[in-house]
Formats: sequence, structure tokens, C-alpha cells
Amino acid sequence: MRSRSTRISVLSLTIAAGVLVPVQTASGQTPTTDYSLAVDAAGRGAAIDRSMYGVFFEDINRAADGGLYAELVQNRSFEYDKADNASYTPLTSWAPTSLNGGIGTATVADDDRRLNERNRRHLKLDLAGGEYGVANSGYNSGIRVEKGKQYDFSVFARTDRAAGTPLTAAVTDPAGKALADPLRVQVRGDGWVKYTGAFRARESSALGRLALTASGGGTLRLDMVSLFPRDTYKNRPNGMRADLAEKIAALKPGFVRFPGGCLVNTGSHQGYEAPNWERKRSYQWKDTIGPVEQRATNANFWGYNQSYGIGYYEYFQFSEDIGAMPLPVVPALVTGCGQNKATDDPALLRRHIQDTLDLIEFANGPVTSTWGKKRAEMGHPAPFNLTHVGVGNEENLPDEFFARFTEFRKAIAAKYPGITVISNSGPDDTGTTFDRLWDLNRNAKVSMVDEHYYNSPQWFLQNNQRYDTYDRNGPKVFLGEYASLDNKFGNALAEAAYMTGLERNADVVKLASYAPLLANTDYVQWKPDMIWFDNQRSWASASYETQKLFMTNVGDHVVPSKASATPATVAPISGAIGLSTWATSAAYDDVKVTSADGAQLFSDDFRRQGRRAVPPGRHARRQDR
Repeated sequence: MRSRSTRISVLSLTIAAGVLVPVQTASGQTPTTDYSLAVDAAGRGAAIDRSMYGVFFEDINRAADGGLYAELVQNRSFEYDKADNASYTPLTSWAPTSLNGGIGTATVADDDRRLNERNRRHLKLDLAGGEYGVANSGYNSGIRVEKGKQYDFSVFARTDRAAGTPLTAAVTDPAGKALADPLRVQVRGDGWVKYTGAFRARESSALGRLALTASGGGTLRLDMVSLFPRDTYKNRPNGMRADLAEKIAALKPGFVRFPGGCLVNTGSHQGYEAPNWERKRSYQWKDTIGPVEQRATNANFWGYNQSYGIGYYEYFQFSEDIGAMPLPVVPALVTGCGQNKATDDPALLRRHIQDTLDLIEFANGPVTSTWGKKRAEMGHPAPFNLTHVGVGNEENLPDEFFARFTEFRKAIAAKYPGITVISNSGPDDTGTTFDRLWDLNRNAKVSMVDEHYYNSPQWFLQNNQRYDTYDRNGPKVFLGEYASLDNKFGNALAEAAYMTGLERNADVVKLASYAPLLANTDYVQWKPDMIWFDNQRSWASASYETQKLFMTNVGDHVVPSKASATPATVAPISGAIGLSTWATSAAYDDVKVTSADGAQLFSDDFRRQGRRAVPPGRHARRQDR
């Protein structure tokens, strides 16, 4: 359990009889103060929920593959495609390699010998002598290994040679120097078999490669090539990169919002239908569970491929591991993020509503239920205790969105009345869309509305009182995405000031999460971000430290207080008039300065000091108050 306290920060002040008064100096003198803050120490304001502050995980900036997901091999199943990114091919991050004069060809096949229906492509190595194969370069500068640590390797393979095919897996530096003892297996049979092994690194490197070479002739097929650090967060298989997960866990977040963001409401809302499925689909949870080799692939809205290695099961598990409640968001069949289209397909709408009901069952249902059984089969018989579901994200078509949201809300309330169904107010803090959605949500007595905005530090400083005037009896606010537009100290300070306004209105603002959470320095689509990383290091931004300060010191309730107005800062005006030259000399006399209306503001005929000659590059200066 988190320790809880009533938090208030006071500089150079002490509490006396419930009023903050200036502290006397050692000489007994009371210094001048600019502000006063009266606190009703015996009073009690709004209660602050334990879950008020959380995090928002979206696969943006390579936050999942190449980030929180600990897999070290990029494009492990050869599914990259130009639909994901114009620069991609199925062999992106792979390069031919050979030993002992090895020759052959490496191509990617999509045929009836595939691993399964949702993992359609595989590598086909035609061997013609020596040792021939491919090497993977991982993310950023390469595959990172650390001396003395173990790394789990696996690959699915099949061969058409009756005698089998020798396969060697090696972790090397770019020049081919071994970073660990190689693994050797004999692939047998023309059916897919999973082969596994482990490396122990002999030295550390952030430039590693994983090389797979085979010999003996014939055709060898490979798929789902994987290399995982043994030390994932809480040692979970198919788990999370430890240093990133630990930084998230250290925040002690009350909730984890997932998976988006624009991943939820962009692309096609159709399901996976092989072989001509649409790669640009909204994030649909049933694609992301079960064995990883059976999960679909998708084009990520932010310009790359997403493997769904972190799927809904891993998301629920991670939320539980860090003590946070899960808060999933599902598509509402209205796109946003610049696409702004409504899908008018009643059958498809019914399917997505049923998928949402099935998601709740997957999270909370007994092991005797269809989806509760699936959860148990994946390793978690106990429920995940889901309490909130968001429908939609930043839709710019208010009426079209709300009509569909209403259908989701009605179906969820009928079957799971204890679930809080969250609507939204579009992508901005104000405007026509914002106002219309708030009217619709308020009139329909929606429980909670998700607000998003990214603004300047000045905006956050000037809008501390934003929620003071919100209807105390209306929908509650989930501030699902916000940040000031940089990661400097001043941004963090502005965010901290703004968060005091969130807490003061904790009876209205029930949940809040800074966004985005993670950014890989070599794959940045959006900034600012809370946590930055590459393939060997991670570091927290100033905004992270602000969030951590608030998240790990959540109070029980607000203590009523009243601050004085901002004091006047007007001081006597002083200034100077400068006369200067550049690369020449000049003499000045009878100088006059007038305002726009012709009134004389200043004059000088230099009688008191004589005319002044100004040498090249020098300045004559006269100062008057």
C-alpha cells in the first residue's frame, strides 16, 4: 500500500492558527512578502482518489517494439511492408552473411508453407555451399548485450533435407567478433518446429548482431527469430525491458491508459481477413492475444510496423505488476487524427460492441467463461479487475461519434453496470468540437469525459483555475493527455503549477495522465515525452520528475486555502538612449525623442558636456529617468 499524506509546499512561511504568516528573521524583523496564503487547516475539501495520476502508454516513438517490449530482434517475423513505411521491405534490419565461402540466396516467401495464417511471411534460405544466412541489426546502433548476462534465443524452422540442416546462431559485433559462444542445432523435418537456446555474453556491446547461418544445401525456412534478455521486468517471459519498466513503476501510477491515442481511431475498423487484409487497421484487441507467433501484424499510425508483442494480456499483466488499474480504450468506428471519417456499417458496429463486451470478460470473467478461460490459458486464472473503459479518442465528428458511443454505453451498462464508460471531448481544450461534445456528454449524463490538450507553458500557468467553474454535478473529467510543449525545467514547473489546480478540483478531475510516456531517441514522431531512451540507456525528463513528485505523494483530500492576488510589479521606469556608429565616426547635437503623437519625451543639446564625437564602433550614451 502506498503511504498517503496531506501535501502542501510552503516557502518561508509557518502555520499559526490556520493562517500562513511571514517568518521572523534572526534579528526579529519581519521581511517583506509578496504573497499570502491562508489555509484552513481544520477544513476539508475534495477527496483525492488514489488513482488520480496515471500514465498513458501508446506505441509512438517506438515505445513498444524497440522500447518497452524487450525483444532485441527487429522485424523478427519478416512482416515489414511498404504499407507500414515507404522505406521498408520484408528484409528490413536483415542482411546476408556467410562464413567459409558460403553462398546462397535469402528471400521472403508468402506461400502455403507459412508458419500460420496470421504470420504469413517467412525467410527462405536456398543453400549452395559453405555457411550462408542472414544477420539482424536490432534497433538503434545494434543489439545490446551486457557481459555476464543471459539472453534467450528461439526460432521456428523447417528443412526439406532428409538428413537435416545444421543451423548456427551467433551474437557478434559488426566485424563478426563473437560476443558469446554460438548455439548450434540440427533442424529436422519439413514441418515447423521451435528451437531454443541461451547465450551468456562474454563482453558488453551496444553494436551487436544476431547472425543465423546454415550449411549442407537444400532449402531452410525460418520464422519468428527472437532474442530476449533473461532479465525482463519481474522476469516475465515475453516481457518488458527492465530499466524502462522500473522507471514507470517508480511513478506508482494509479492507472495505465492503453493502447491510444491515434492507434485506436485511425485506419480501417475491419478485422483481419487473410490474405488481403488491410494493414492499416485500428487497434483491435483480439488480434493481440494468444501465442505471439499467431498474432496479426499491423501498420502503426506513427509510421512503422507493430508486432503486437505487447498485446492486451501483457498490458493487463504489466498494469497489475506495477499496482495500477487498467484503462483500455476501444475504437468507436469514427476516425480522428486528421482522417475524420465515420464508418456507417451497423453489422460492424455490433461486432465492435461485442468485442468490447468480450474484452471485459477477458479481463474480469470467470475461468468458466469463454474469454475468462482464454485468459487462464495464457497464465492468469484470476481476474484483472477492470473498472473503466474508454470508447473513442479525439473524434472531430461530434454527432457521429456520440451516436456510436451511445450504443457502446448502452450495451456495456446492460451487461456490466459497474463499468465506468468514458467518452471524450475531441483534440483541443476549447472550440466548436469541444463545446458540442461537452453538450452531448452533459445532456446524456455521461459518467466521465476524456480531455486532451498540448499547450505552451504560459497557457498552463494562466489556466490554473480551468476546472474551478466546472459543474460539480456534471460528468467527471479524465485528463487523458496533456503536456506543455517542451521538456525543459520551465515546462515541468508550469505543469506542476497546473497540477495544483487539478488537485484543488479533485472532485471534478478524477484521472490525469501526462503524454506521451516513452520516446526512443532514434525514432521520434512526437515530443515532448516523459522518458527518453536508446538501446542501452534511459533517462527521465524534468516533466517525469514533476509527475513522480505528485504521483508518489498523493494526498487524502484537499485542504481549503486562499492565496492573495498577484502583487503589482510596476516599478519606476528607467532607461537609456544610445547613439552608435559602425566603421565610421560621427558627431551628435540637438538630439530629440518624441512619441508617436509628437509629444517630446527627451531632448539634449549637449551644452553641459559639449558635442561628442563617437569613434568608429563606439557608443555615446545618455541616461535619464
